[in-house]
Amino acid sequence: MAEQDCMSRLGGWEGYRVRKWRHEPRGERRWLVIELEPLRQAQHCCVGCAQVVAAVHDRTMRCVRDLPVFGDPVELHVPRLRLACPRCGPRLERLEWLDPHCRVTRRLAESVARLCAVTSVLHAARWHGIDWKTAKAIDFRALERSVGPVDLDGVRRLAMDEFAIQKGHRYATVVVDVERKRVLWVGRGRSRAEVRPFFELLGPARCARIEAVAMDMNTAYDLEVRQHCPNARVVYDLFHVIAKYGREVVSRVRVDAANRLRHDKPARKVVKRAHWLLLRNPETLKKTEQVRLDEVLAANQSLLAVYVMKEQLKALWSAPTAWAWRRAWTQWLRHARESGIPALMHFAKCLRPYWRGILSRVRWPMHTGLVEGINNRIKVIKRIAYGYRDDDYFFLKIRAAFPGVGR
Repeated sequence: MAEQDCMSRLGGWEGYRVRKWRHEPRGERRWLVIELEPLRQAQHCCVGCAQVVAAVHDRTMRCVRDLPVFGDPVELHVPRLRLACPRCGPRLERLEWLDPHCRVTRRLAESVARLCAVTSVLHAARWHGIDWKTAKAIDFRALERSVGPVDLDGVRRLAMDEFAIQKGHRYATVVVDVERKRVLWVGRGRSRAEVRPFFELLGPARCARIEAVAMDMNTAYDLEVRQHCPNARVVYDLFHVIAKYGREVVSRVRVDAANRLRHDKPARKVVKRAHWLLLRNPETLKKTEQVRLDEVLAANQSLLAVYVMKEQLKALWSAPTAWAWRRAWTQWLRHARESGIPALMHFAKCLRPYWRGILSRVRWPMHTGLVEGINNRIKVIKRIAYGYRDDDYFFLKIRAAFPGVGR
């Protein structure tokens, strides 16, 4: 009797007590099997209306997993009561430690969910000795309870970006509330039709309150924002524009310069190795790297021109006023046309229609740096699990990782 009382205190199964317990060898492990029975004086509440019900309709024996005791997995044999509720009809008894129709206790489910937050579902399942599908279902329900429906009220500034979800150029879009630093929506794809569900979820009234949206030069994002958010200004991110300039202008001019030095192998080798020196910020260069860069720029006028134009292009994002921006923008376009460098001239021609998104940076000092940091965290989440087959589960994981901060 003392052993039963001790086990009952250890278990803490409210409304039940230990009738008997035993150890059973199952495979390579020893299981602790605990048989429970309802307390006679305990009150039974209906799971539907939460009212006390005295009449019992029937009872069914259930096998329920619980947290291990001293390393031994625990299986509970619980006589699950179905009450004859006069208001709800035959309904299960409400238990604080066991959800209806669940085969694991709440504390085991909480332990699984905590472990799934820092490791993969498979590892969490193996640690607790349960099937990985059970662990995933537990974590999915826990995420739904903790994350809940997204609160879209009061959203004024957004940032949108894409991230690779699978190999083969398959992408997903993430939308972030810039002010509260929280993920609002994640959806597969990056086309207009695939992004539109977010604006439909936002609704016309909330869309009208959006003031600015930061993004890269994605035409689908741009057109969809202009269609649904009439008062929003599109703000193009500096990082993406400069990265595009580096790929299409600096790299092209560097390759052409190296090809012209085909017969001068030492000079060609210096130009070919200057790729990252030309793309990096001057403030981050070491003294030796700065010397090498100066040598490369002094030896090639085309590289010097596109390098200087890159720094002038970056300065557009720090213009103090709209008039100062307009003067700098007009000057940059004129220098690009007069440079005679085909790659630079073509880039300026393609960039010219996007001038409004660059000018908006003066009024709305926004960027997609927050989204880029979130994308890096998404990559870690995906890498821990070796990928996800369930988009809903994956997107819940992302929202749970970035719940946001208070205003």
